[in-house]
Amino acid sequence: MANAIRSARQGPLTRRQFLARSASTMAVAGIGTIAKPYLSRAADRPLIADGIQSGDVEAGSAVIWARADRPSRMRVECSTMESFASIVRAASIDALPGRDLTAKLLIDGLPAGQEIFYRVRFEGFEAGHAGATQTGRFRTAPSERRSVSFLWSGDTAGQGWGIDPARGGMRTYRTMLQNRPDFFIHCGDHIYADCPIERELKLPNGGTWRNLVTEEKSVVAHSLEQFRGNYKYNLLDENFRAFHAQVPMLAQWDDHEVTNDWSPLGTSDATGYAEDGSSLMVACARRAFHEFMPIRSIPARDGRIYRKIAYGPLLDVFLIDMRSYRDSSGNSGDDRDTSIFGATQLAWLKRELVASDATWKVIAADMPIGLFSEDAIALGDGPPERREHEIADLLSFIKRAGLRNIVWLTADMHYTAAHHYDPGRAVFQDFEPFWEFVSGPLHAGTWAPGKLDNTFGPKAIYQKGCDGENLAPCFGMQFFGRVDIDGGSGVMTVTLKDVDDTSLWSVDIVPQPDARPGLLVAQHI
Repeated sequence: MANAIRSARQGPLTRRQFLARSASTMAVAGIGTIAKPYLSRAADRPLIADGIQSGDVEAGSAVIWARADRPSRMRVECSTMESFASIVRAASIDALPGRDLTAKLLIDGLPAGQEIFYRVRFEGFEAGHAGATQTGRFRTAPSERRSVSFLWSGDTAGQGWGIDPARGGMRTYRTMLQNRPDFFIHCGDHIYADCPIERELKLPNGGTWRNLVTEEKSVVAHSLEQFRGNYKYNLLDENFRAFHAQVPMLAQWDDHEVTNDWSPLGTSDATGYAEDGSSLMVACARRAFHEFMPIRSIPARDGRIYRKIAYGPLLDVFLIDMRSYRDSSGNSGDDRDTSIFGATQLAWLKRELVASDATWKVIAADMPIGLFSEDAIALGDGPPERREHEIADLLSFIKRAGLRNIVWLTADMHYTAAHHYDPGRAVFQDFEPFWEFVSGPLHAGTWAPGKLDNTFGPKAIYQKGCDGENLAPCFGMQFFGRVDIDGGSGVMTVTLKDVDDTSLWSVDIVPQPDARPGLLVAQHI
């Protein structure tokens, strides 16, 4: 949510210039394979332009994504064998210019609890013109109790820190791949559409950060092509591409997919508003997000991002959207006229939480509850105000419904922290204690820990950030979190980690059969 870097010190390269000039640089840096799809094109064979991705994995289904270099048909084959000796599912879909040559398929009918190998290729519309194949893998959710592990974080390519090949590119993605999780939750800020990437940035130690630069990523995004270019920029990084080919993603969004601190009716540019009053710029950003994310479509609700992913008997993940339905007043209007969920989404979340019979119910949020921010929820000490009313309503509902084992995960604040909320420390007390874990950025500027307010009684059990703001990724303060749920005991272990895979802090939470909060095994409050 930091202010965007808005000006480039040198003129941008065109895409053609970038590809030609960066090939040798990437080869020297050991990531020359990034450029190969562009440099080895056969005139008559469509190729995969930006890697492959999977996402929204459940027990019998997953979404597969890829982008072609020309109009063609994406062919996907899935197998339980790495050799692809037998194919369990196959499907195809066209990649057309109207979607910037992106294509995604919801593959269903897959066996539960299995490692699935998938391969993707693009075929010309005339028979016999198939391009090279790329392969990936994912694990479907189990139908029986089985140990589950997953990661979460957010904030990629922010505050001007793009891909510096000499510094290893987006290193956190490489580290996360080494963890071999079942899936990954990206809590938002996949891109920083309002943060142009400059060729060079000076570091406080006297060094120089040297970014790869593309035309679309060299300016603040306003057009659909520029928003699309932000996603394509991240896909130039080898670590990023390798991770997404091997680990399915559950994608959310936050403000920088559009612009800093945006709200539905308060965000516009020269393109203005549609007839219904919605922002045309937000519409472009939303379209690009759905084109480039491996996210399943929700029938009759085109463009909706909030949803539930069922990952077996031990886990349901509730991915919420704290951007699209908020008020447009900057959390400063009449006390009861503000929102962060909106009435429809809040009712959906309550209904789905009650319906869930999973042991653990993880709410993946765009932003934390108790960290002071005029753009978010918390406004300072005292009883609930403005957007805090919806949080108070939800928390008291959870208590009345007797729901157990609810954990909140988020990113957004560009540091890592473990927050425990307790009514005994709170002004508003009609709720049961719960955990909230914050971890990020993946590859962006790092900030100092923020201020907590006492409305819901949060306590920072652990936190780590920098002393100032916008610390470059090369200084090691890039963070993600890991969650492990034991298939036998059901104990959830949450570990906060850094780019070097150092385990900074960990806690075990025992699932409870009654209304009590999780018991702490690894850490006493």
